[in-house]
Amino acid sequence: MLGMEMINGVTVSDELLGTFAPIIVYWIYSGIYVLLGSLDDYRLHTRKDEDEKNLVSKNDVVRGVLLQQAVQAVVASLLFAITGSDSDPADSQPTSLIVLARQFLVGMMVLDTWQYFMHRYMHQNKFLYKHIHSQHHRLVVPYAYGALYNHPIEGLLLDTVGGALSFLVSGMSPRASIFFFSFATLKTVDDHCGLWLPGNLFHLLFRNNSAYHDIHHQLYGNKYNFSQPFFVMWDRILGTYMPYSLEKNVDGGFEARPSKEYKEE
Repeated sequence: MLGMEMINGVTVSDELLGTFAPIIVYWIYSGIYVLLGSLDDYRLHTRKDEDEKNLVSKNDVVRGVLLQQAVQAVVASLLFAITGSDSDPADSQPTSLIVLARQFLVGMMVLDTWQYFMHRYMHQNKFLYKHIHSQHHRLVVPYAYGALYNHPIEGLLLDTVGGALSFLVSGMSPRASIFFFSFATLKTVDDHCGLWLPGNLFHLLFRNNSAYHDIHHQLYGNKYNFSQPFFVMWDRILGTYMPYSLEKNVDGGFEARPSKEYKEE
C-alpha cells in the first residue's frame, strides 16, 4: 500500500518523494554552498587552487552527478516497487520515535560499513582505482556539488547499493527513507563543501566532516580517512585514521594539516 502526501493539492506517493527528494536536496544545498564560496576566510583551499588543481571541468562534474542521480532514481524506484508489493495496509501505522531512531542508527551503521570497505578496496585494488575511483579524485579540491561526482560503476556499487542495503537492513519505511536519505545527502554534500563555517552543526556533531574528508583528497591522505559519510569508527579500528589540525592561514581561510609523522610517510 502506497503512502501518500498532499503537496499543494497534488497527491504524491512516499515512494516518489523518497526517490526524488534527496536529488532536490542535493542541488539546493549545493547551491547554497556555491553562494557561500566567496567567503574566502572560511575556505579550506583558495579559489585559485580549486581552478588550477582540479583535473575535471565543472560542466563535466555536473553531467557526471546527474548521470549518477538518474541511476539512483531508477534503482530506488525498482526497490520501492519490489518491497512495496509485499506490504500490508495494517503496516502503515505511524512508527514510534524510538523505532525511527533505531532504524536511522542501523541505516547509518550499515551505510558507513559498506562504504568504508568498498571505498578502501577501490584504493587498494590498482585496477579499480585507476579505471574507476580515480575519477572522484580528479577533484583534488572538493566542492559541494562535486560530492557525487563518481564513475557510474562506483556510484552504483558504493552509493546506490549501499543505500539499498541500509534501507533493507534497517527496515525503514519509504516515508522514513525520505528523511534518512535527504539527511545522508546533506551530510555528503557538507563533507565536500570545502568550507569550515562557524556553527556548522555537522562539524559539531560529527568528527567526519569537510576537513576530515579534505585530508583524504590530498596525495598524502590517499591511504587514510576512508570513512564516509557519518562516523570515523572504521578508520580508528582498522588503523586508517589520520589525525590532523585545522590551522588558520595568514592570507585567509583554513588548512587541514595532518600530523607531522603522517605527512612524512
